[in-house]
Amino acid sequence: MVYSMTGFAALKGAYGDYAWSWDIRAVNAKGLDIRLRVPDWIEGLEGALRKSVGAAAARGNVSVSLRIARATGDGVLALNGTVLDRTLTLLAEISHAAEAKGLALAPMTAADLAGMRGVLDAAAGEEDTGPLLKALTAQLPELLASFNEMRAREGAALAGVLAAQVDRIEVLTAEAATLMEARSAAQAETLRASLARVMENTDGADKDRVAQELALIAVKTDVREELDRLVAHVAAARALLSGDAPRGRKLDFLMQEFNREANTLCSKAQFAELTRIGLDLKAVIDQMREQVQNVE
Repeated sequence: MVYSMTGFAALKGAYGDYAWSWDIRAVNAKGLDIRLRVPDWIEGLEGALRKSVGAAAARGNVSVSLRIARATGDGVLALNGTVLDRTLTLLAEISHAAEAKGLALAPMTAADLAGMRGVLDAAAGEEDTGPLLKALTAQLPELLASFNEMRAREGAALAGVLAAQVDRIEVLTAEAATLMEARSAAQAETLRASLARVMENTDGADKDRVAQELALIAVKTDVREELDRLVAHVAAARALLSGDAPRGRKLDFLMQEFNREANTLCSKAQFAELTRIGLDLKAVIDQMREQVQNVE
């Protein structure tokens, strides 16, 4: 199954007086970069999150946020005014210090403030957060399953596009192989005519030497190896697309190999129709390379 690196999922939950909402989203990246915005007063939460997300995703810039609040008995949020004032004062000092250094800080939302230690619950740091941690981590499989379900749907669409592009490369490679035979006949005639002109206008030329040079030119324009490698790359791409392991990096490397063979084909072609096929190959390979950037 092919997974896209882009995805999103959200989930809500509650335990005792606490209510919360999860948000996880991911975009493309060369490696796996996990960014967390979670309350710092729930001991062990960050470590559990990193482990779970790391097991669910192999590549991508993954951001996870958790907004959690605790209600009083009448359902009104418990706001600690003292902690809030102290927090706002410290944030203002940080902002002024950053401005003095010429730094611009991203604005903080009310939800960000609510997630800071003690703002909504003065006793949060004093109670045992173990049961709350257990309730939160128990939801992670459901959250990550929803996240991966979306990535799998996008990945399936990507796989279809990539498979069609591989098919197109295969067709163009077969056309190039057919044209190579026609080019060989035309090239042989051209070489014979060139040899005849050289011998007519050159006194004392070594006919065998001239023939060797022309044969060397023919060898240098032979594209059989490039076409054979393109066939092998097509088989490798299909094997990767049908596998289960993360394959984005391998496909990205394979795109470089595809492009190298197409470039060499164009440089050796010396035949209009073969050059056209080489350019068509480069166009398809470039389109495929862009799609591969989204594959985990």
